[in-house]
Amino acid sequence: MNQRVQPSDLELAALISSKICHDVINPVGAINNGLDILNEDDNADAQRYALEMIRNVTMQASARLQFARLAFGAAGSAGAMIDLNMAAQVSKGFVGQAKHKLAWKGPAGFMAKDKVKLLLNLVAAAMTALPRGGEIEASISESLEAPVFTVRCKGTGARPPQYLTDFITGNPPPLDSMTIQAYYTARLALNSAMALQIAKDGNDIILSARPYK
Repeated sequence: MNQRVQPSDLELAALISSKICHDVINPVGAINNGLDILNEDDNADAQRYALEMIRNVTMQASARLQFARLAFGAAGSAGAMIDLNMAAQVSKGFVGQAKHKLAWKGPAGFMAKDKVKLLLNLVAAAMTALPRGGEIEASISESLEAPVFTVRCKGTGARPPQYLTDFITGNPPPLDSMTIQAYYTARLALNSAMALQIAKDGNDIILSARPYK
């Protein structure tokens, strides 16, 4: 990863904060719109629509915040381990069951937090690899101490994930709230001593991370 794009700690915190706000502002705004309908329209159908919308977008906002807490947050003290069952549950909530679907294949147990955060960020990258939607298969193989991550992206128009390829190849774009997740993914891989790779397998795109040889 090109060192010239390394932000300061304060810049990194600000960019990640912007990314999280960007992800949750739409569902939070939709909740406010639903409340306005409840307050202003007495029609029973409108009230039911508003309540259903509030319920759906509240679940969406909650899923995104839970994912951000695990994928970007401290998740415990230095050297903490994360439960893979919890990581799978949070990832499935984040991906949802509409445009994208997630299959998680791997053992139960606990893994070093930076490695789990790397896998979660690869799942998020996989969603950008499937702009028209599709299936994401996240697999963990080898040992929990030195895992290999494979994320297969299956769907119409599958493509290398936005921005991540640039960081892997050493041609990084300017850092902003849209590119920060790809940068952070590359930093997590570096910190975990794992090599990132993006490959094409037929019509599928495969993202992988494996320990340095």
